[in-house]
Amino acid sequence: MRNREFSSKELTLAYMDRIAVYDKSGPCINSVIELNPEAILIAEARDHERSAGMNRGLLHGIPILLKDNIDTCDLMHTTAGSLALTGHYASEDAYVVRLLRQAGAIILGKTNMSEMAKFLTHHIPNGFSSRGGCVRNPYAPGKLDVGGSSCGSGAAVAASLAAVAVGTETLGSIINPAVENSIVGLNPSIGLVSRRGIMPLAPTHDTAGPMARSVKDAAILLSVLAAYDPEDASTLMAKNKSYPDYTIFLQKNGFQGIRIGIPPDANFPKLPAEHQQVVEREIEVLRQLGAKMVEVESITGLERQEWDMRALVYEFKPAINRYLAKLSPHLPVHSLRDMIDFNFRHNRELIEAYGQDLLIASERTSGTLTEPEYIQAKLRDLRESRENGIDAILSNHNLDVLLSPGHDGVAAPAKAGYPSITVPAGYTACGEPSGLTFIGGQFSEGLLIRLAYSYEQATLHRRPPNL
Repeated sequence: MRNREFSSKELTLAYMDRIAVYDKSGPCINSVIELNPEAILIAEARDHERSAGMNRGLLHGIPILLKDNIDTCDLMHTTAGSLALTGHYASEDAYVVRLLRQAGAIILGKTNMSEMAKFLTHHIPNGFSSRGGCVRNPYAPGKLDVGGSSCGSGAAVAASLAAVAVGTETLGSIINPAVENSIVGLNPSIGLVSRRGIMPLAPTHDTAGPMARSVKDAAILLSVLAAYDPEDASTLMAKNKSYPDYTIFLQKNGFQGIRIGIPPDANFPKLPAEHQQVVEREIEVLRQLGAKMVEVESITGLERQEWDMRALVYEFKPAINRYLAKLSPHLPVHSLRDMIDFNFRHNRELIEAYGQDLLIASERTSGTLTEPEYIQAKLRDLRESRENGIDAILSNHNLDVLLSPGHDGVAAPAKAGYPSITVPAGYTACGEPSGLTFIGGQFSEGLLIRLAYSYEQATLHRRPPNL
């Protein structure tokens, strides 16, 4: 665009054409739930600015997609994939959307997602929403898992339906679908990115983050998203710890002197055999790149295990009630109780197939967060993920980062509010994507980007899906 080889409008139209050909026909990935009817007009405006000598930055005129739980004050819904929220148009942009518009990005549309960030029921499959239907993995539509609740963003980016997408994370919802769709996913520290205007699940866990085909694109997007928001108290922690430009960490020789923690014998007991082989192979690559692999005792969250969700069950009710209370009076849902009743009355197919046990469990709580079970669960989560977990293992062994295969280790950093980044690490014999995930201490995004970029550039494992 800088060289006038093509325009933002032409780029926007090209992505829209790909959505028509691959998302809504052909392999029917079904990752985009709604397009912005003003996208072409906005693209023309960005072209006009560029021709007049105005360039807002690296996102100027770049079409991006947003997960359907991020508010936009335009002609697009924000529904988190729920039929109960059909007709909800937010009155103002989420803070991250405001930042993206200021940076010149074009909001191309919204991505489908696991309904209510997969906090409807334990039994719902990944990628299903009553409003949007099922998202399919572009590497094997209908055969491979598409991942957690940001699956629409992951699948859309993998299929090149936009330059980048914004996902949200509570307990693996960026990292998991990024691995399954063979893209880069970055889960930022809590406080680095504003939560304002994002439909909540659990406020002490929730964040938004980049999903991209390359570490460079993720770094560019994070540079825009990471900003202090005076109306989000969590961002005060990161006010002097974020960087205006994360591309400064894109260094190809980033592993010299780096100490990485892995389990004894690099053994992840619950990892399928083929993925274990991938991890062992890639650990050798990291050694060749200059990293020191340090075997450490097993810590909570490094291996796949069932972290309890009690803290999320308690936090969801007051958070979602506050969000829903602000919806327009004509809408049928203004509380969690309303949503449960709506589903029983108008969404029988969903309820009969999967139920809504998580919504019901949350509604049964007081909504005051005073229950001893919640307080003890929250304190235990923080203790086991931070001081007895990530902080302890990094400090005790003088480590820079921890290594996890794919999304096995997503729980610990998510519960700690610490960052993680995943990078494609190759594919199994049947073409299933595999990934490596680097986990760091609080506000270590710069280091993680450096290591991820160095690994990515040395291996170049990612290949696009055959659509």
